[in-house]
Amino acid sequence: MSTDATPEYDHEDLGLVAGLEIHQQLDTATKLFCDSPTVERDPAAADREITRRLHPTKSELGELDQAAVEESRVDREFTYLAYDTTCLVEEDDEPPRRVDEEALSVALQIADLLDVSVVDQAHVMRKLVIDGSNTSGFQRSILLGQAGEIETSEGTVSIEDLMLEEESAKRVEETDDGVVYSLDRLGVPLVEIGTGPDIRSPEGAKEAAERIGMLLRSTGAVKRGLGTIRQDVNVSIAEGARVEVKGVQDLAGIEEIVRGEVGRQAELLAIRDELRERDASVGDVRDATEVFADTDSGVIRGALDAGGKVTAVPLYGFDGLVGQEIQPDRRLGTELSDHAKRHGAGGIFHTDELPAYGVTEAEVDALRDAVGAGEADAVAIVAAEPETADLAIEAAADRAAAAIEGVPEETRGANDDGTTRYLRPLPGAARMYPETDVPPVEPDPSDVDRPELLDEKTDRYVESFGLDRGLAEQVAFGRRFPLFETAVERGVDPTFAASTLESTTTEIRRDGAPVETLTDDHFLAVFDLVESGDLAKEGVPEVLSTLAEDPDLTAEEAVEEAGLSGVSDEAVREAVREVVERNADQVEAEGMGAFSGLMGEAMGALRGRADGEVVSDALREEIAERS
Repeated sequence: MSTDATPEYDHEDLGLVAGLEIHQQLDTATKLFCDSPTVERDPAAADREITRRLHPTKSELGELDQAAVEESRVDREFTYLAYDTTCLVEEDDEPPRRVDEEALSVALQIADLLDVSVVDQAHVMRKLVIDGSNTSGFQRSILLGQAGEIETSEGTVSIEDLMLEEESAKRVEETDDGVVYSLDRLGVPLVEIGTGPDIRSPEGAKEAAERIGMLLRSTGAVKRGLGTIRQDVNVSIAEGARVEVKGVQDLAGIEEIVRGEVGRQAELLAIRDELRERDASVGDVRDATEVFADTDSGVIRGALDAGGKVTAVPLYGFDGLVGQEIQPDRRLGTELSDHAKRHGAGGIFHTDELPAYGVTEAEVDALRDAVGAGEADAVAIVAAEPETADLAIEAAADRAAAAIEGVPEETRGANDDGTTRYLRPLPGAARMYPETDVPPVEPDPSDVDRPELLDEKTDRYVESFGLDRGLAEQVAFGRRFPLFETAVERGVDPTFAASTLESTTTEIRRDGAPVETLTDDHFLAVFDLVESGDLAKEGVPEVLSTLAEDPDLTAEEAVEEAGLSGVSDEAVREAVREVVERNADQVEAEGMGAFSGLMGEAMGALRGRADGEVVSDALREEIAERS
């Protein structure tokens, strides 16, 4: 069993199998089942709140999904923030409307790029979700196609399904009573792309996600930015189990998560083998409150003083293994604790880490005696209010029993450090049932045009517009390539347009300008001023910064506010003449060799109010006259 904090594993020998689920928001004007705009709002702008409690419902066949059942055991109230841009559909107080045509069209473009076979008739289904992320207790989902594929350097990766879904509500905060969600995101059209289990390496998982992401962005109709695309990763090894890791936010994280999950499963299998060798078992839950009646442990004392109790479970043969590290800074005990936390406990204590936290060695010995645990055994305890303590220790005991079997199938959440945490059991088919309020649609793939791929677009920008490849790739893969093409069609120099949209915006963002407030109209108006000669190219960064800070200004007003109104040729020549006179000795000594140094000084004197070529010509003439 490895003890290295960052061990290396042979993924091929371990039989790694991985697949992806990519969730991408579409950049449509309205939501999937209503006419609300797909705009983000500040929670402070909410003008009303609604409160719900959600409960699991049975499928068509009368079955209950186990993931939903476990979710329902957590007693929570959900509060939803509504706005003047949301409606009764998001609040589940009005039936959904027909499927949005724009969203369907974009999804069909994506189907084409993934070589997916589109269904003849698409039915809306309800997917049971009672974690509060949807006011109705379910998410509406449409299967659009199956049996597609993409190519990677490690081979073909199949696309098992393409879904068109409504996005969930945005989590704002957790309170003592439950969770607060915002309805601005609920109902935004979303595609979910599920690959087959064809990926065999962490690098392959990242490459497949990159390829799918490139295809999605090629439509020019997907949202960009943090949270608009999410990757879930399904991972298993030969003797392990399928584990779904949710909420991987970036591509680099995919590779790290796959490596980490392979290691976690390998370590759990090693623990399993050791537990079986020891003939380990999990005992019955006991009340251990009396053991800690006079404890000085702050956590336990606080629980008991509040009317709580201490519950314990003996883990026969587990000594030393509950504290075994299975991921960096995460142990088998952490897994038990995650399950206990799902039922409201703050976590668990176990004898592999005690005495500590104010628990004495005498109390540990008394605890072992109370539950009949010997030196080869471990004991886990929970201190909480009575009902929570009972539920939490049972959950921890169940997870300990699962360790003897090996790796449990489950859904886990991605942590920022590349590790994962338990969320809930894997959902099953029992959570799906038909939507009766929305009629089926008959998608027609022939109605949509196949978009140009971003790598093809890069090649075209190089060949047609003369951009260097690096800049061409920046523009093609950036979010503003439609704006770039519009600008070029209006006669703006391609290199100037591209460098402004990419390099200049990056530069002013680094200087603190909120460039996300700049609209296409802002850029086009600035380009028009440059083309008409009313603004020098050198003044563009300052004008864009001014517009970013105050988006309500016109471009002309921003030029005035920045003090960059154009100057006459005579004013340029006068400014250049003053620069040359101040540096007369250098000009006489170096002649045209002084040009570079004086050019910067001249441009600084004019503060971006004059075009660089005009200033350059005037400066060369002045130097020539003085030499």
